[in-house]
Parts: sequence; structure tokens; C-alpha cells
Amino acid sequence: MSPRQKVLIVDDEPDIRELLEITLGRMKLDTFSARNLGEAQALLSRETFDLCLTDMRLPDGTGLELVQHIQQRHSHVPVAMITAYGSLETAINALKAGAFDFLTKPVDLTRLRELVSSALRLPAPGGTGIAIDRRLLGDSPPMRALRKHIDKLARSQAPVYISGESGSGKELVARLIHEQGPRASQPFIPVNCGAIPSELMESEFFGHRKGSFSGAIEDKPGLFQAAHGGTLFLDEVADLPLAMQVKLLRAIQEKAVRGVGEQQETVVDVRILCATHKDLDAEVAAERFRQDLYYRLNVIELRVPPLRERRDDIESLASHVLKRLATSTGQPAAKLHPQALDALKSYRFPGNVRELENVLERAHTLCENKQIEASDLRLAEGNCNPEGGVPDLTQIDNLEDYLENVERNLILQALEETRWNRTAAAQRLNLSFRSMRYRLKKLGLD
Repeated sequence: MSPRQKVLIVDDEPDIRELLEITLGRMKLDTFSARNLGEAQALLSRETFDLCLTDMRLPDGTGLELVQHIQQRHSHVPVAMITAYGSLETAINALKAGAFDFLTKPVDLTRLRELVSSALRLPAPGGTGIAIDRRLLGDSPPMRALRKHIDKLARSQAPVYISGESGSGKELVARLIHEQGPRASQPFIPVNCGAIPSELMESEFFGHRKGSFSGAIEDKPGLFQAAHGGTLFLDEVADLPLAMQVKLLRAIQEKAVRGVGEQQETVVDVRILCATHKDLDAEVAAERFRQDLYYRLNVIELRVPPLRERRDDIESLASHVLKRLATSTGQPAAKLHPQALDALKSYRFPGNVRELENVLERAHTLCENKQIEASDLRLAEGNCNPEGGVPDLTQIDNLEDYLENVERNLILQALEETRWNRTAAAQRLNLSFRSMRYRLKKLGLD
């Protein structure tokens, strides 16, 4: 018979301690109680705990001090903070300090049981490294740091804002945070906020009832309901219109949604991860993104480095891509000529890992004798200066050809980033659809 898991309860109110002890006891958990910070630290030095629940206000200190103490000396123990109702800033500070999650008073027992069950499913710290290594390739210092951050964030329920350029791997990072955490067995629902028509957004996010609008021929759950118990990944969150931002903020704060045509709200348990290639600070300053939603989503920011900041990883990434292409085509893997590898390492890769994959797929198809030469890569000359300076004029034989090549590569990048949606690519390049269609025809891309 396996030993029962142990939970430390820290609160100076006897009624709260008793309520938590009874509830957790019914969950077949052993509980230990402390009335203040000093007693809690003493118990932590004597016992090994699987979870700590602490009030924010303690007679001799604060719950934040206890979170910091546990992070420093007992980092394997997840901590959940209990705060007064409406103390959102306090809860966010606790999450930033390393708390697993938070509860508000009066304590909702259903929410408490969900939180405790989730926290007790956490893997041991550092136990996910091998799985992450296999998915997130590269051994450069930026990638080692990124894997370490993913491992830590997987042990929290804090909202995470994943920043980074297009094609750098933000969705993969979000999936890894989900898969290494306690919600791994529950759904991971990714949504591209920029790809949903504004008039359908509320229905897509929150669902609708049959007959609530023209075309609603049956009841339909929304993305929040689909992600219940798991993770909702909001990609390109900066593209949300302001009206939808207000509704999203309320859903996150209340942990409940109301579908179009519904009279009552539905409680949802969802962890929010979001990403965008835009500068959210600049979007807030320009009043295109609500500051209150920004603070709610950006509890912790995780930056994914662009490929040009980890050039040492290009060789291993290229080798992996070429092996994958060989497997998918049933042919021997192509080899990179040393000059081709040098060309890749000196290229700026504005489309990052996604562009590297596309470049290699094209070169794999065009190369002779399964050897990729530098000329097979067809890299845009304007991005071949690793320092990003002005291109050398002595290397430009024909200005029109040079500019046409730059234009072609920018349009291809926009198409790849929008999954070849021509309308979305035109918007990204600030072109009319007619102008986009003309350029595609002129460049032979139609």
C-alpha cells in the first residue's frame, strides 16, 4: 500500500484550517497545519510535503515570503496561495514568485479539489528534460535556457505570454509547457486569433445555442469548453479586436463563459497560454490592445529566440529536417555541402525555423546526386549579411533582379506564415488583394 500524500495548510484562521483539513481528508490526503510563517518553516524542515496551501496574510509575515522560502529550499513542493476575493494583483504577484496557482476566499470546494488534484499530478522537477530535448532541438545557450524555463513553467498554472518572431516555434513551446505539466492528459486547443472573422469570434470562443443567429442550426460548444481541464493557446492574440478583448478578459477573470444565445454561464477550468509576433507593449501604447488584458495574460513572459541568435544550432536542425524529408519521401537523406552550411549560418532567416525547413525542402527537391550546394538553397541576398547591414553593392549585378528576388522572398515568407492564405498574406504586407494577385502573377508564384 503506497503512503498517503501530505499537504501543508498554513492559515491563522481555525475555521479555514478545519474546512481545508476535512475536505482534503476526504480526498485521502494527510494534512499538517501551521498558524503562521514560523510554524510552516519548522514543519517544512521536518517533513516532506507534496503540496502547500497558504493564506496570503499571516501573523508574522506573508504567503509570498513562504512561496519564496519554498522555492529556495523545497522547490519540489508546489504552493497554492489563498487570497481575499478581488485581490488579483496579489494573486499575480504570487504566480510570478513561483506559486502553482491561487484560490480566492470564500474558498470554492470544487475549485479546491480540482487545484489539489492537478498539483499532485505534477512530475518531479527536471524529470521532463529528455522529452523536451527530443522536441526542441539545439544545444546553444539560448535553447538550454529555454528548455529550463519550459520545465519550470510546466509546474505552474500561471498564464504565460510567449513572445518571439514568426516561425520561431512559439506553438511548439506552448505544447511542451502543456505536455510536461499536470494537464497533459487533457486537451491542448490552439487557435489563431487572426484567422477568425470578427463576426464569428464570440461564437467560436464561447459557443452558441441553436437558432441564436442566422446559420446556427445546432448547439455548438466553443473553444473554451473544448479546452476544459486543459490548455487554450491563443496564437496571434494581438490580432483580437478590442470588443473581443473585453469579453476574453471577463472569461479569464470569472473562469466562466456564456455562449451566444445562452442565459447562464458555464464554468470552465482552462490554462491560458498566448503568443504573438507583434510587440504587445507597443500595441498597448498605441491603444490597440487593452492594458488590463495585457497584465492578465502577461503574468510571465517567455521569449523564444530567433534562429539568428542561435546559429550554432543550424547544423543539427538542418540534419534533422533532411532526415525527416528522406523518411517522408523514401529516399536517402541529402547531404549539405560545407559551403551550403556556411551560407545557412550567414543567413538572417527572417522566417526562422519555419523558413529553414522550407528552404531545405526546396533544396532537397532541386539538388543533384543527393548533395545540396549553396546555389540550391536560393537564399535571398538581402538577408545574407549576419550583422544585418547594407548589402555589398559590388555583389549586385542587376538592381531590378535583386529587388525582384527580395520581393519574392518577402511574399513567400508572408504566404508561409499565413499557411498560404493569400488574403491574410496581403494584409500582413499591407497590400490590396488585387495588388497581391498582380505580384504573384508577375513573380511566377500564382
